[in-house]
Amino acid sequence: MSWLSLAFAVACGALAWTLLEYFLHRELGHRHTRNPFGAEHTLHHATTHYFAPSWKKAVAAVPVIGGFGILLSWPLGAPAAAAFATGLGAMYVAYEWVHRRAHTHAPKNAYGRWLRRHHFHHHFHAPSTNHGVTSPCFDVVFGTLDRPGVISVPEKHAMRWLLDDHGEIRAEHARDYRIVRRRRAASPRPAAQAIEKAPAEVRPAMSHTSPTGRSGGSPPATRALGPAARETAPRRLGSIS
Repeated sequence: MSWLSLAFAVACGALAWTLLEYFLHRELGHRHTRNPFGAEHTLHHATTHYFAPSWKKAVAAVPVIGGFGILLSWPLGAPAAAAFATGLGAMYVAYEWVHRRAHTHAPKNAYGRWLRRHHFHHHFHAPSTNHGVTSPCFDVVFGTLDRPGVISVPEKHAMRWLLDDHGEIRAEHARDYRIVRRRRAASPRPAAQAIEKAPAEVRPAMSHTSPTGRSGGSPPATRALGPAARETAPRRLGSIS
């Protein structure tokens, strides 16, 4: 078998992985999730910093890749089947590498920027689209490609490379992403805090104080009077005038 034929078999194996990547992600990861892959993938979406342990991936990947090599050795011959399995395995390893780096490292070129936007649009906007990670070709073929705009990333899922030391989007990524902040409970107003700390006997009077410091129910001249005195104060003031 010629080197050119072997190279072609390797390329076919790599292309076969991109098809497997698409269907595994779409069918087992999103449509029919009651399976080990679906459970791990659901956890990855819920906690985007989580990745399945490498040993689990190896337990699943090695039999599949070896199985392709064995099945194809009969119609293609052992050398071509081995070359196909090599391309399949190499592309799988490349997928695992670029997928993890998309979550852990900033892009360094146009492909890296595209891959992250394509993938994080799937994560945070439209999980029924963009199932291909390394390539969009089968999203195009099966009509699941969705081109992203500005990607809204929930604060708790923000990739570490996306934010600066102050928790803001880095300037170089500002045109592609924005952070969705969690709503925090409003802190008590200073006046309410003062009332809570005041002695119990003065809280009723403080609770009727307006923001300007004046009592809400009595004129300034009678503010310091007791309830009984307030009732007669207007008459006394009127007689004086």
